[in-house]
Amino acid sequence: MVTLSAASIVTAPTPTIATADLQIGMFIHLDLGWMSHPFALSSFRIADANQIATIRSLGLARVRWSPEQSDPAVRAGNAPGPHAAPPAPAPEPERQRGAEPGDDRTSPGRARASARRDRHGRALSAQHAAAALVEHQYDEASRDWRAAAEQAAADPQSAGQRLGALSNALVHKMLGARELSIRAVAQSGSDRASHALNVGVISLLLGRMCGLNEADLSDLGVGALSHDIGKLDLPARLQRPDETFSASEQAAYREHVALGVVLGKRMGLAPGALLVIGQHHEYSDGTGFPQGVDGNRMSMPSRVVALVNRYDNLCHPAPAARAMTPHEALSFLFAQAQKRFDPGLLSSFVRMMGVYPPGSIVQLTDDRYAVVESVNAARPLKPKVMVHDPQVPREATLLIDLAQDATLGIRRSLAADQLPPPVRQNLLPRHRTAWFFETSGEAAASDGTDEPDSEERVRLHH
Repeated sequence: MVTLSAASIVTAPTPTIATADLQIGMFIHLDLGWMSHPFALSSFRIADANQIATIRSLGLARVRWSPEQSDPAVRAGNAPGPHAAPPAPAPEPERQRGAEPGDDRTSPGRARASARRDRHGRALSAQHAAAALVEHQYDEASRDWRAAAEQAAADPQSAGQRLGALSNALVHKMLGARELSIRAVAQSGSDRASHALNVGVISLLLGRMCGLNEADLSDLGVGALSHDIGKLDLPARLQRPDETFSASEQAAYREHVALGVVLGKRMGLAPGALLVIGQHHEYSDGTGFPQGVDGNRMSMPSRVVALVNRYDNLCHPAPAARAMTPHEALSFLFAQAQKRFDPGLLSSFVRMMGVYPPGSIVQLTDDRYAVVESVNAARPLKPKVMVHDPQVPREATLLIDLAQDATLGIRRSLAADQLPPPVRQNLLPRHRTAWFFETSGEAAASDGTDEPDSEERVRLHH
């Protein structure tokens, strides 16, 4: 078995090129905050002249580019110039290190092993880069949300504008991407920001899947990101529901909905976003609060946020000991709470998140343990998983794309306490599960098998 550590993977510095010299086909990297440019990714291959014009409008004199990832036509004819990083030194040939012709180290088997290590290293580097990009984007969005929350009391108008800008950025990134995957991220920051972003991002992905227009998505995003804004005025003890609450404490907790609507009006939020805040604890069967309205009187964005908010609260309740895994939470909603939510919306949510959402702990058909890292929104029954291997550290473990391996599947879902301690320590470094989206420039064609069949529906109940 080949074992690599993250420290063993060395990449050469990336050359730069003047924005005036950009050409279609170049693969470039924008060293800007994710919110500071309109592209779905910060690294991408230039597809047309409009993208070049947009890059130049950002005020950058030079950008980093990767010749090896660019189209062949522009590799040779566009030397990056004097600011390019020096080429990486060529590896020393084996023969100079004492190997002789015919030595086993120069045999075909040795060459194949070396090629495997090279492929593994490149794949691992790409995997780390993709994860780091999503986590950077998540952290930037989280910082922006916390800044808005801190402004809300003293400068509500500015806080509302900041949340609107964050929502619009998320919407435009999603609408600009051909393919989206939902990814579990190593989040940082407060639980309050994590909950707001979880609900905001997943709500927008679900709204996009349901075909909401851009205006409705904007209201949905702002409402989802600010749905709990009324809790800022509550004592810390009353900010999370608790079965030990007295009647007066329960009433005080529920007051956060009305407080949120009042603060949302001071923030200048649109009526559609205010409706989301006011209805995010309502249910389609009329058993929610504060008004007990049914699904016919709830807006579509409100129904989306009510479902996603319940899902995230099942995964991250107070107390934390009662937390469900993402798979358990989805199973609970599907099996026990169908009457509370729009059936069509719940079905779309299951299809989007996958039977095993990111963060789910699973056992594969070959008996290995794994954690689901990402689910492609177009192929939700075929997630990417990180498999526990006691001989390979987590940071050197390649994800397995189950869509690419017809012989391997998921046997069952597990709770964290069902894992042996070494496996749990290796697979679950997070105290919370946070979700964000990653984009891909290559859309996978649907094979028509992503609708849960009868067997998959049965699994949801177990």
